[in-house]
Amino acid sequence: MNKKELVDQVSEETGYHKKEVKEILEGITEAVTKALEKGEKVQLVGFGTFEVSKRAAREGRNPQTGKKIKIAARKVPKFRPGKALKDKVQ
Repeated sequence: MNKKELVDQVSEETGYHKKEVKEILEGITEAVTKALEKGEKVQLVGFGTFEVSKRAAREGRNPQTGKKIKIAARKVPKFRPGKALKDKVQ
């Protein structure tokens, strides 16, 4: 399901206009993104938790040449599904 399909489905289920649903969805994604940029955790009870995880620096290999390369440490977004979501998916 892509963004347009999600907007269409939410619009059908809630009765809101597609334009309103699209604005709300964009607002939610922007709010989650800003919170993660600040290093905050976003927890939606029953759905899941978005958080920032740190990856340590490590050594890798260039697959074309086999030469060793250094991979810098970095922060990555992470999502952990909540129990209710896990139960519904199974």
